[in-house]
Amino acid sequence: MKILVTGAAGFIGSHLCERLLQDPTHEVVGLDALIAKSPTPVNVREYNLRHLLLHNRFTYLQQDLLEANWDDILPQVDVVYHLAGMPGVRSSWGEEFKTYVTNNIEATQRLLEGCSKYPIKKFVYASTSSVYGEKTNQVNEDAITAPLSPYGVSKLTGEQLCKVYAHNVGVPVVVLRFFTVYGPRQRPDMAFHRFIQHIRQNKPIPIHGDGLQTRDFTYVKDCVEAITATAYAENIIGETINIGGKERASVLDCIAMLEELFGHRIDRQFMGKATGEPRHTWADISKAQVLLGYEPKIDLRTGLRDEIEDLRQTPYL
Repeated sequence: MKILVTGAAGFIGSHLCERLLQDPTHEVVGLDALIAKSPTPVNVREYNLRHLLLHNRFTYLQQDLLEANWDDILPQVDVVYHLAGMPGVRSSWGEEFKTYVTNNIEATQRLLEGCSKYPIKKFVYASTSSVYGEKTNQVNEDAITAPLSPYGVSKLTGEQLCKVYAHNVGVPVVVLRFFTVYGPRQRPDMAFHRFIQHIRQNKPIPIHGDGLQTRDFTYVKDCVEAITATAYAENIIGETINIGGKERASVLDCIAMLEELFGHRIDRQFMGKATGEPRHTWADISKAQVLLGYEPKIDLRTGLRDEIEDLRQTPYL
C-alpha cells in the first residue's frame, strides 16, 4: 500500500509515518513544507524526521501543499492522511488568522482537488475537538458543532470541504476528530510541553483560569493506532469519528501527577482565562471502538512520564 502523509515532520505526523512503516507492505511518502510560522521550530521538525529519512520505504518531499504538483505525487497512492495544517487556538486571532485560512482551508481544498483526479481508496482528514465548542457532557459525533476560536472555524471549514468533494466528485473521505493529543514530540506551544519545560527551568507553571478545566487527553501512540486502523477498516467512508484518550483530568490533576513524577512541589502562576477554549472536553469514542477496533491503552501518568523522558533526551532543548 502506498500512503501519503501530509504534515509528516509534525508531532502526530512523524509518529504516524513510523507506525505505518512497521508494516513491510507499506511505502510512505511524507510531505511537509516546514513553514516558518508554525509553533514548532523548523529544527524540531527536522529532528522528528531523523529516523524516517534513513528508511528505504520512506520518501520525503519538502513541498507546500499550495504549490505541489499532484500529477507527480498522487499516482499509485492508495491512502492520503491529511495532517498538515496550522495548529493552535490562542494564536489564531487577529491578523494571524490569514495563516490559518491559507494552511487549513486553501491547502485542504487544493489537496482535495488533486485527489479528485486519482482513484485513491481513502482520504483521512485530521480534525479536532475544537469544532464542538463548549459542551458539558460526553460528546458524540452527532453533536452540534460550534467552534469558539478562529482555529476551530478553520478546521470545521476543512471538514465541510471534505464533505463537498465527497458528495460531488466522490473523494472517499473519513474525518477524525482528535482530543488533546500529548506525548513525546508534543508541540512546544502545548500545555504539557510548556509545563514540563517550566518545571525543568524552576519556573512556576502558568495556569489559565482556575485550573479546574478538564480535557480528554489522548496519548500520541494511541491516537496513531486509531489513524493507522483507518487504512484497513471497512465501511468507514463518509464517517466522522472521535479519537479520545484513556483518561480525562483537570489541569490541577495533571500538575499533581507532574509533582509526583518530578518528586517535588511545583509553583503555580494563575492567569486570566484563555480566549476561545472550552472549559471541558470529553469524547464519546464508541464509534471508534466499533469501526476501528480502537481501545486507548496508555494512562495519563505513564504518558506524562514518557513525555518528560523524551524532553530530557532531546538535544535542542
